[in-house]
Amino acid sequence: MTDALTGHPDIAILLPCYNEATTIASVVRGFREALPGARIYVYDNNSIDGTALQAMLAGAEVMRERRQGKGHVVRRMFADIEADIYVMADGDGTYAPQDAEELVRTLRTERADMVVGTRRGVHADAGRQGHAVGNRLFNLLYRTIFGSDFTDIFSGYRAFSRRFVKSFPAVSGGFEIETEMSVHASRLKLPVCEIELDYGRRPEGSHSKLSTFRDGFKILWMFAMLMKETRPFAFFGIISSAFMAASMIFMAPVLVAYFQTGLVERMPTWVFSLVLMLMSLLIFTAALILDSVSRARAEQLRIHYMNLPRRETSSQPQPKTLSDKRGRTDKSAA
Repeated sequence: MTDALTGHPDIAILLPCYNEATTIASVVRGFREALPGARIYVYDNNSIDGTALQAMLAGAEVMRERRQGKGHVVRRMFADIEADIYVMADGDGTYAPQDAEELVRTLRTERADMVVGTRRGVHADAGRQGHAVGNRLFNLLYRTIFGSDFTDIFSGYRAFSRRFVKSFPAVSGGFEIETEMSVHASRLKLPVCEIELDYGRRPEGSHSKLSTFRDGFKILWMFAMLMKETRPFAFFGIISSAFMAASMIFMAPVLVAYFQTGLVERMPTWVFSLVLMLMSLLIFTAALILDSVSRARAEQLRIHYMNLPRRETSSQPQPKTLSDKRGRTDKSAA
């Protein structure tokens, strides 16, 4: 891990790739120049265009993940690779490798667990207008549900500490993985930073794998699932309120008629409204219970995170230990 003589951290560059033969070689060479001491791993996700060969010729260590989807690749990378600092980027050339040094420097100086390279001009250069609109909407939705820690939850250019990587319970399979990372950090209140970086366009011959509607629906579904898991009181409270509102709508005319005539003239409607009210109360009770369970799970995740040793990533010199002082004393005495 960290070099005991120089204090330099062990850095791993992680590049998930699917059909990026056009750009991967230049990306690997760029990271080799930006961080000469880093190990570069390219995870090929069933490419059929020679991505693995191009990455290997450029000097990267190539591995494969057979399950299709970026989330599966990230889960495999985080499980396989041991390092002090991890830098994750895409292999399509849209992120500048020379910015990796700034990501690592910020991670070390701020002692953060994740640094996100937010994409400057992403709304203007997203390639398709649908992507730009989706970015705005999903970022707004994220801030509404999970907090204001992040302004660009879909950025694929990030640096992580070892504690983040080894405590991150990745469950998503596709492009939702960045959202899951952001929620994990917000849920455990981990130290995070954002720095604004340039975001380029894909070169000619390279095509985006992101589908505006299909992947947008998956991300929206992931939002709902993560809200259910991390904020069950709010999630089920909304459902409970909807049932209660429906109950009151059906109940109101029956009550009006009852106070006017003293008779329950629409018995089926009255019974249905009571069933809806009962369901609302049951869902609200479940929300209270699940909120306690969610808090307990968050505490367990936090304890697991704290039990992971923090590799020294600070650029400041470390204080001498007692054994070091004794060693110097013995030498001077000799």
